[in-house]
Amino acid sequence: MSRPPVRRPAAPARPLNVRALAAMALAPVLAGKESLSSSLPPLQERCAPADRGLLQSLASGSARQAWYYRDVLRPLLQRPPNDPLIDALLVVGAYQLLALRIPDHAAIAETVEAVRQLGKEKLTGFVNGVLRSLLRERETLLAGAEGSRHAHPVWLLKQLQADWPEHWPEIVAANNEISPVTLRVNRLQGSREAYRERLEAIGIAAQPCVFAPDGLRLDAASDVRSLPGFAEGSCAVQDEAAQLAALLLAPVPGARVLDACAAPGGKTTHLLEVQPELASLLALDSDALRCRRIDENLQRLRLQSERVKVVAGDGAKPAGWWNGEAFDSILLDAPCTATGVIRRHPDIKLLRKAEDVAQTAALQQKLLASLWPLLKPGGRLLYATCSLLKTENENAIAVFLAGNADAREVVIEADWGYARPHGRQLFPVIGGNDGFYYALLEKVAGS
Repeated sequence: MSRPPVRRPAAPARPLNVRALAAMALAPVLAGKESLSSSLPPLQERCAPADRGLLQSLASGSARQAWYYRDVLRPLLQRPPNDPLIDALLVVGAYQLLALRIPDHAAIAETVEAVRQLGKEKLTGFVNGVLRSLLRERETLLAGAEGSRHAHPVWLLKQLQADWPEHWPEIVAANNEISPVTLRVNRLQGSREAYRERLEAIGIAAQPCVFAPDGLRLDAASDVRSLPGFAEGSCAVQDEAAQLAALLLAPVPGARVLDACAAPGGKTTHLLEVQPELASLLALDSDALRCRRIDENLQRLRLQSERVKVVAGDGAKPAGWWNGEAFDSILLDAPCTATGVIRRHPDIKLLRKAEDVAQTAALQQKLLASLWPLLKPGGRLLYATCSLLKTENENAIAVFLAGNADAREVVIEADWGYARPHGRQLFPVIGGNDGFYYALLEKVAGS
């Protein structure tokens, strides 16, 4: 009696290389369908731990320069590839050849291998030829794409030039740099200088931030999860400009505070550190999943208490979450185009459209109109955005003040940023802070 043939287990599929994973993360971003913060994390889980830093660099660096590299590559393409993955692989290949110190032969070989691994075998010759032509004709191609060297969409570049004719070159330059890692030391657990000494004891150099008294900027990137005391809440990751919000609102002991649009909770937790004697703090966000991030940060920083409540709700519809008791202080970190934090989220340049500006401006006015009645007479509302566009910032405050007789602006006197007709604007700084805007409003008592 013959025996049935032995069935051997199929050989495990070869893991995708880093270039293939980077292209998979980048492709939906180039198509305007997904952000890197959504597409990249699942792919990092599929990547060998030792290669995750390279994956992050390839994905974010390629997104940062995509507008430029697509223009550089255009003369080599009879027509743009009708395949999102190939489009992404070409940009990833260009980034390696033009910006990284990876040997040319390794960059091309690994990128072509990624084409094969992603099931595009017939296009390996095409990608190989384009990248080798890029090497041969590099100087000519770069000269031909000189007009795109700013690596910004045309609409955004024009808007920055119109809003900030004297400052737009420095803004664009900062947008195209990698942002530093900035920490906020939890003052309830120790001083900034004491924490700096803890870092130095393990060989991590950090410099005090210029205008944020709790801020430390690391000299080199580091895995924050491995920092001393991070798991116990000794510090949080927060840009220097964002650390100004709690200081500007400056709630007093016993105050009732609303942090609208609060996720992921950086400003919420800082408010509790700056003023630990609040009567209550309501952290509101429209996204229930993002509200979990607020809870996680409160727990890690040891700031959870009965006084702090996290609620998923729409700031423009207070009836769904407000108990009718007015607030002494409101922080409105308003939705915006996020043009001040492009260096941290380079995919913004690929995802934002010109028409988004009017939409966010309308939403900002809706939120201001809905939240203002919740503020006590004599109370203050701090309006904040991470935008550089006047439509979302000083012009938005001008519109609100013109329509609300019981609102007056409190002038922010500071040695940071630029005083504007309304509010104060910070630009992104290479090696320094992000771009941010603040305006402080007070409800006139007895109006």
